[in-house]
Amino acid sequence: MEYLSIWMIGALFVCLMAGYPVAFTLGGVAIIFGYIGFGLDFFNLLPLRIWGVMTNFTLLAVPLFVFMGVLLERSGLAEDLLETMALLFGRVRGGLAVSVVVVGALLAASTGIVGATVVTMGLLALPTMLRRKYQPELATGVIASAGTLGQIIPPSIVLVLLGDIMNISVGDLFIAAVIPGLMLVGMYIIWILLVAIFRPNLAPAIPEEERALLTPVRLFIRVMRALAPPAFLILAVLGSIFFGVASPTESAAMGGSGAILLTIINGRFSLKILRKTVETTTRLTSMIFIIFIGATTFGLVFRGLEGDFLVRDFMETAPGGPTGALIMVMGVLFTLGFFLDFIEITFIVIPIIAPIMTDLGFDPIWFAILVAMNLQTSFLTPPFGFSLFYLKGVSPPAITTYHLYRGIIPFVVIQVIAIVALIAFPKLATWLPDVVRAWMFG
Repeated sequence: MEYLSIWMIGALFVCLMAGYPVAFTLGGVAIIFGYIGFGLDFFNLLPLRIWGVMTNFTLLAVPLFVFMGVLLERSGLAEDLLETMALLFGRVRGGLAVSVVVVGALLAASTGIVGATVVTMGLLALPTMLRRKYQPELATGVIASAGTLGQIIPPSIVLVLLGDIMNISVGDLFIAAVIPGLMLVGMYIIWILLVAIFRPNLAPAIPEEERALLTPVRLFIRVMRALAPPAFLILAVLGSIFFGVASPTESAAMGGSGAILLTIINGRFSLKILRKTVETTTRLTSMIFIIFIGATTFGLVFRGLEGDFLVRDFMETAPGGPTGALIMVMGVLFTLGFFLDFIEITFIVIPIIAPIMTDLGFDPIWFAILVAMNLQTSFLTPPFGFSLFYLKGVSPPAITTYHLYRGIIPFVVIQVIAIVALIAFPKLATWLPDVVRAWMFG
């Protein structure tokens, strides 16, 4: 009975690997092991826990951000941005790839949904890059990595969920993610430019005759017209949080309203699009909350079986002290990212390890950003990276799995370097929240 909680985790992963639905697996395994350990009376506490989840004001931001992202996907914003940025950066070798990274960052800051961004970028950018004679490996690597920036650049659904589970201000997490997110964007761009310098045939510039079709004045007007909508949305969502005007939930509502306005301005709004957007939002949100309820049941039983004490004892005796425990946790999260979605990892693992890491002396905001970057890396890493699956699903037949795997490797290395830098210099995540807090509260 002392190790019943460990058997419980083992049974969970066996069922997940067998293909059973995550939410019902979490709840079902918890009920079976809770009954073995305590009997049915133990579950009298469960309705209160579920009620707490369903009435959580912070989690209201999840459907609102999902709605915003899904609607923007249908607004034509990504298409306009990509075409304009390609013309802006097309004068240099690798400029089209740089434009994909910039657009990926802007879409991440506008929508925060990885799957939608990767699919949209794959449909719009990949055929263009291949037509421009870009190396398939470089093209797919750039698109997959840029599309996954939504994991770390706010407003990220990952950060909303982490903030709620770890009892951290979501606004502080959004602010803390700005520098690491921009650092990743900069590292991606530097790598692309280095490839273009030393291997120019892999990333050619747009032909001069095509660039000559737009005068500098017309190009400037087009850039401003393409940048204004996402800039407006980013200012509405993130600016209201950073300057203390609105809570993350309120800013998510502003983002949803802004997405409707932009869709109307772009002439893409219709009742059919609105209905499909609401249906998709309802389906995704229901999936997230059903998993959350299953995870709540699992967490209740796991703690009742004193599994958290077993995990704490194991981590506190890890070789290397707190640093060794951190490395072990990062390795486990990275490995789990091969097999499980970030939502499942966030709900299953983080409630167990986050209090332990805080007790070991790690800053919870820094640790949350580190977890988000780690999960982002696992999204890209072969053979099970979810972003690679998304991109493969919309790629032309000429693009093979080999192209995807080979092309993503340099960007995974960049991600690992960024994680190491964040571990070595925690101020990358904590400096900006401290500055904003000092500015707001004197």
